Amino acid sequence: MKVKGRSILIEFRYDTQLLIEGKNLDEDKIRDYFLNNFKGDCLIAVGDSELIKIHFHTNEPWQVLEYCASLGEIYDIVVEDMDRQSRGLKG
Repeated sequence: MKVKGRSILIEFRYDTQLLIEGKNLDEDKIRDYFLNNFKGDCLIAVGDSELIKIHFHTNEPWQVLEYCASLGEIYDIVVEDMDRQSRGLKG
C-alpha cells in the first residue's frame, strides 16, 4: 500500500487467503511457485505436508485459487477488495 496525501494507492487490490489440504505439500515449493508465476506481495505460505495457509495480495486472485486447487482441497477462502475497504466500503 502506498499513501499519497489522503488517498491510499493500492498496487495489489485483492487480499487472498485460503487453506490447502492435501498430501506431500511443500511450503517452499509453493512459495517459489508464487514468486515466479504471480504478481503480488505480502506472501505467506506456511504449514506442513498436509495443510498450508496462504495469504497473498494480488490483482488476479482467480489464478491463485486455480493453482492452489491443483495442489489439494481448498477451503476457508477469503478474497477481500482492499481498494473498497480503503474507501470505507465493505471489501
